[in-house]
Amino acid sequence: MNKITKALRNPKKIFSWVLKLLSKYITDDKQYLSLRWRIAMGYRMSWDNPTTYNEKQQWLKLYDRNPLYTVMVDKLLVKQYVAQKIGESYIIPTLGSWSNAEDVDFGLLPEQFVIKCNHNSGTGMYICKDKSKMNVMKVRKGLRKGMQENYYLINREWPYKNVPRRIIAEQFMKDEKVGELLDYKFFCSDGEVKGLFIATGRSKGEHAVCFDFYDADFNHIPVRHGHPNAEIRPEKPSNFEEMKHVASVLSKGIPSVRIDLYEINGRVYFGEMTFSHWGGFMPFDPIEYDTIFGEWIKLPQKTQELKCQR
Repeated sequence: MNKITKALRNPKKIFSWVLKLLSKYITDDKQYLSLRWRIAMGYRMSWDNPTTYNEKQQWLKLYDRNPLYTVMVDKLLVKQYVAQKIGESYIIPTLGSWSNAEDVDFGLLPEQFVIKCNHNSGTGMYICKDKSKMNVMKVRKGLRKGMQENYYLINREWPYKNVPRRIIAEQFMKDEKVGELLDYKFFCSDGEVKGLFIATGRSKGEHAVCFDFYDADFNHIPVRHGHPNAEIRPEKPSNFEEMKHVASVLSKGIPSVRIDLYEINGRVYFGEMTFSHWGGFMPFDPIEYDTIFGEWIKLPQKTQELKCQR
């Protein structure tokens, strides 16, 4: 069964595809998010009284627009911001940055590296473990596609709207103990770590990715959100308390943000900051955890109705 046939049997995917095509023509963010919500979640968005985690993510997109958030989601500029907050030792070294794919001189890069766009999530990324096996033309094509992507339009995540687009190369990192990088993603609210999840299996492909959720004391939470739980739960990182401290410092003053960290060969490294986990459009299983996670977030006072147009 091909992808088209599968899509035709799933009305939700069809509506989502159509809305994506129309996204650049729907200029009112609230209108777009209301449509996107109805398609993804199956009921009307509660703008006046958001209570669940996903609902609050939509509300924050419209009514919590701090210009500093643009720096925080910029994968290049955020490094300087984070270094000023917690120190250079937490930063994965940058090998270079360019304004377009044709300017990248792969000959100057080491045998192993990671190259990606600074303004999106995944499109154009290439993890080079052996440069002799790299298809340069294919990598450039992917980077060109990534640079053309308007990541803000997809889920109307406002922080990405005005990020100046760049291509960046970073040092390749690998934890020798587990043989891959485990993502430790901390849910925070105004300097307080509320919980986290650990992403495993990325090195085996998207089909093998697992998410395991924990509270702030590292007690496992029986919830699935976007990916299944791992058959063998990942161990508590040895630097867990240091990670919590870092996440607390970086999230101070922000109603809701996800701080992504790595533990690599006994050291903690910063990954990125994300304001809308799954864009706020991913159902929880069991569903009651959408409300439980929503209680983690205290919404700021909406002092004015922001203009929500591009």
